[in-house]
Amino acid sequence: MYKIRTFNSLAAKGLSRFRADCFQTGTDISPADALLLRGHKLHGERIDNSVLAVARAGAGVNNIPVDSYTERGIVVFNTPGANANAVKELVAAALLLGSRDIFGAMSYVQTLDEVHDDAEMHKVLEENKKRFSGSEIAGMTLGVVGLGAIGSKVANMALELGMNVAGYDPAISIESAWRLSSRVQNVDNLQSLMQVSDFVSLHLPVNEHTRGLINADILSRCKPGVRLLNFARGEIVDLAAVIAALDDGTLATYISDFPLPELLGRKDTLLLPHIGASTREAEENCAIMAADQLMDYLENGNVNNSVNYPNTNMARNGGYRITFCNANVPKVLGCVFSVLADHDINVIDMVNLSRGEFAYSIIDVETLPEEDVMDAISAAEGVIRARLLFPCKR
Repeated sequence: MYKIRTFNSLAAKGLSRFRADCFQTGTDISPADALLLRGHKLHGERIDNSVLAVARAGAGVNNIPVDSYTERGIVVFNTPGANANAVKELVAAALLLGSRDIFGAMSYVQTLDEVHDDAEMHKVLEENKKRFSGSEIAGMTLGVVGLGAIGSKVANMALELGMNVAGYDPAISIESAWRLSSRVQNVDNLQSLMQVSDFVSLHLPVNEHTRGLINADILSRCKPGVRLLNFARGEIVDLAAVIAALDDGTLATYISDFPLPELLGRKDTLLLPHIGASTREAEENCAIMAADQLMDYLENGNVNNSVNYPNTNMARNGGYRITFCNANVPKVLGCVFSVLADHDINVIDMVNLSRGEFAYSIIDVETLPEEDVMDAISAAEGVIRARLLFPCKR
């Protein structure tokens, strides 16, 4: 029986994926084999040494101390793409809000509460509606920075709305490229994208390469009056540079799902309270994906959508399964094979993959390794954590 400790309010459709005969879930379970959460912050929080994996029902993992967990052999999962449609639809709304003063017009109507006559209301509206005129987005160019699960959906959606689309992503995956319409113009660098775009939409993770990516230098390359949309992460933009660009008119509007105090009260900003993934469908999709990834890891040792260990999969071909996390250094795999050979244990199948400074292996063996075998593998230099898997019978 695997024990899953849950945090936050998780969608019932996700929790129902755990079979009652093999998994126990709850908010007060201890010791736990895995943690499942949304926005709960784990920084500074002590977790059981028994924890093998953490899954976040969402894309960002800023609330999880990934580096320290990696060193402990704890695999951290997220759910990229599960909320992509929800974010895409909110970006569609942002494009329209940024091209026409819809919010200002709606707010103005609410100030007319003292006008009670229909004819007078009509007259007042006709006299003032020109204040809220704008432009159509059809024919304008949207620059999409980051063409992953969300960015590719945004690009394709904009094409359907009649926009021209330029895309920039130096690390686009083959899977994302297949999803992307051939009508998206590929640009070689961010500067070129900024020069041709009427709207720029950001869809990047936060890391050492993207933090502060939209800075004063990049903004100086913008087409005058561009609208910048940030539904990725607040840290991707240099706030001081954005404010300066708004002040001098380089940016016409900044629309962000990550409000900051310095932006409040400005008429050239539209701020939302981080609701990009706040739909019932997105929450359910994230919870389902997170639950499925945890189950596959705990039962089969397969790693899918991990942010700290390589995605590693191997079908069950019979026998017993050993998995281990290790430092990506020479001789670790050889040491493990030596242990197996010394105990006359035959290997049926195996896969070994690395990611930066760490690696992960799955090995299927013909006979059951005894406790001393697993102890020897765990003690091998470079091995961080080893497991012998006993999947539940179905």
